[in-house]
Amino acid sequence: MNTQSNTNAVVVYNFNITSDKVFDACIDPDKVMKWMFPKGDIVRVEIDARVGGSFSFVDLREGKEIDHRGEYLVIDRPNRLVFTWGIPKESSDEARVIIDIISTRTGCELTLTHELHPDWSDFASQTEQAWRSMLEAMDTTLN
Repeated sequence: MNTQSNTNAVVVYNFNITSDKVFDACIDPDKVMKWMFPKGDIVRVEIDARVGGSFSFVDLREGKEIDHRGEYLVIDRPNRLVFTWGIPKESSDEARVIIDIISTRTGCELTLTHELHPDWSDFASQTEQAWRSMLEAMDTTLN
């Protein structure tokens, strides 16, 4: 994995629910099915939520299955989740996603940092919007 990155896509989102519930929504396959890729058609979610475990999120785009895969590097419930992110059939490039969650008086604040591979740095804004849409869908699903 190339860990050098030119650009990070960063999204900060505030939830009115506990950090435990938000964290669990990131690793529970049934919950992920409800919020991941809200503008697409999610077909399948497989999650082995342990350090060294992997995930596969498959969505349907223009009749083609896109398999987003990664490996969990850090699982520190309910504060931090770190994993790799890539689409192996499309590119061997891999990114790293870091999710930090802190409790607040009214719920929690999630900061998602997607460390983009240098070849994908032009897509930072688009990546931020995609994650923001997914976090909004998660919020709707959990409330």
